[in-house]
Amino acid sequence: MPRILMTGASGGIGTRLRKLLPPIYPDLLLSDIRPPADLGANEQFKAADLSDLAQCEAICEGVDGIIHFGGYSVEGPWNDILQANIIGGYNLFEAAYRKGVKRVVFASSNHAVGFYPRHHKIGTDVTPRPDGRYGVSKVFGEAVGALYADKHGLKVTCLRIGNFGDMPLDQRRLAIWLKPEDLVQLCQIGLEHPDIHFEIFYGASLNERAWWDNHRAYEFGYRPTGRSEDHVAHAMAEQAKLKPDPVGDHYQGGAFCSAEFDGDASRIIDWNKR
Repeated sequence: MPRILMTGASGGIGTRLRKLLPPIYPDLLLSDIRPPADLGANEQFKAADLSDLAQCEAICEGVDGIIHFGGYSVEGPWNDILQANIIGGYNLFEAAYRKGVKRVVFASSNHAVGFYPRHHKIGTDVTPRPDGRYGVSKVFGEAVGALYADKHGLKVTCLRIGNFGDMPLDQRRLAIWLKPEDLVQLCQIGLEHPDIHFEIFYGASLNERAWWDNHRAYEFGYRPTGRSEDHVAHAMAEQAKLKPDPVGDHYQGGAFCSAEFDGDASRIIDWNKR
């Protein structure tokens, strides 16, 4: 069985995948800047600060594939994102290359394209339109992944993850929900499919209200089991509790778009008058 490294093991997604991945990849090495509070005796863990290339090389030693969920996972100060996601992301790919890792699955984000309007359905080949500094870092990570795939032959899969969880929590998430087991399936495609070179997939389940064309994932065998419409009553009840957000409600990135927004709101108003 291949030896798989998963970074970000102490984060929200990493914590859930720690339970789902071992039956598929028994030789799973976990890493984060600090160990999970509930680390089990049977779990392998090695701490690493991704902003330190030597530490990245140490966790990549003897590894066949990487699921990279490490880094700063929300919008935040530039220097925090710079160290964790920009420098850390580059270091992870460089360390993987130096240590002969064959495949990397990179956790990108829907926030790499968050400033597309919700009425505009997009594929994976659109021009990036990040909705914040965090989104910019994910665009950077996709670009670095493409570089290492094309220049060095690393097999790279970037997952523009929507909203990960057991069910969609509001109206926006009905379009972008990702069931945990479906994320595992996408990771498996990235780690195992023989035809992967460099791919971008949307990390989304079977969402009838989706804003994304995810046909490339389906061409590689993706068959999601989660269906957001099964949870529509709960999502809309939660939506009714939220305050209107004229900017966030217009764009795919939601509140990431409205945060710090002082751009031209007339573009939104004009569209909504049509």
